[in-house]
Amino acid sequence: MRVLLIGANGYIGRYVADRLLADPAVQLTALGRGDDADVRFDLASGSPGALTRFLDAVHPGVVINCAGATRGGARELTRHNTVAVATVCEALRRSGCGARLVQIGCAAEYGPSQPGSSTAEDAVPRPGGPYGVSKLAATELVLGSGLDAVVLRVFSPAGPGTPAGSPLGRLAEAMRRAMQSGDGELKLGGLGVQRDFVDVRDVARAVHAASLSAAQGVINIGSGRAVRLRDAAATLARVAGYSGALHELDGPPGPLRPGIGHPRPEVLGQHRPEVLGHHRAETLGHHRGDADHPPHPVPVAYPYPDGCGSWQQADVRTARDRLGWRPRINLEESLADIWMEAACRI
Repeated sequence: MRVLLIGANGYIGRYVADRLLADPAVQLTALGRGDDADVRFDLASGSPGALTRFLDAVHPGVVINCAGATRGGARELTRHNTVAVATVCEALRRSGCGARLVQIGCAAEYGPSQPGSSTAEDAVPRPGGPYGVSKLAATELVLGSGLDAVVLRVFSPAGPGTPAGSPLGRLAEAMRRAMQSGDGELKLGGLGVQRDFVDVRDVARAVHAASLSAAQGVINIGSGRAVRLRDAAATLARVAGYSGALHELDGPPGPLRPGIGHPRPEVLGQHRPEVLGHHRAETLGHHRGDADHPPHPVPVAYPYPDGCGSWQQADVRTARDRLGWRPRINLEESLADIWMEAACRI
């Protein structure tokens, strides 16, 4: 089976590539913007015609699109998440290869959900920010393309390779700094959100299964269980061997920034790097300058500016029934691998 993988250098794409390379029946070609791609092509600026000519030359049976942007303004997100997918769909329609398309979507397309509920694929999407809107537009393009296509809506990926600027990545970095400096306490904020974490290697297994299946439409990929970020922090402390006290800074999350833009490095790096989360002085009483809490600059980190509110949990029955897929790796193992990478920076 000839597979064209777009975005093989991304967080999810790297593990999809590893999974496909382990299958002796797969002949893999990687297309991307980097120098190490088999073929260099920028979906956001390249023409459908040029991509069509390449598809006709390679003649893949499956095209997997893991490319996209998770940060930036609305225009950049639209270019990389929506226009790029429009290019893929148009090229596949023009091509004579007849390839199946596996598109990587995300849970941000759903937007906020009712606490305690599980979100199924028939839920009405109401994305809460430009990132979710750009990904939902891509999904609608795929579903309306007339192609043999499936969209995997991935919830919150975790595990090895987790970006340092992601919520779990920043949590691990804060703990690493505390241990390195011998701090006996770690102050964390914004930990009240609950998300459905799924290991990135399990995501790669789902992509592999989807490429071999005849399933179409949208399929959720998650663990089926929401976990509060403060519980993930406690688990991370245990696997890291951090014996200090974890103090949560109370208060509701502050206003969300557009998209999934991460804090600027100079903001996170100054003053108190051990403080993580939504805790501007004007939002929380901890930093109003009273006798117990003297004023001090606090870095602003946005743990989950994905427009999904306080709760997300996937209904994963469709993945089980149509792909024969279930998650295998638990969150503790994912966190242990995140910590191992963070610890190597000590």
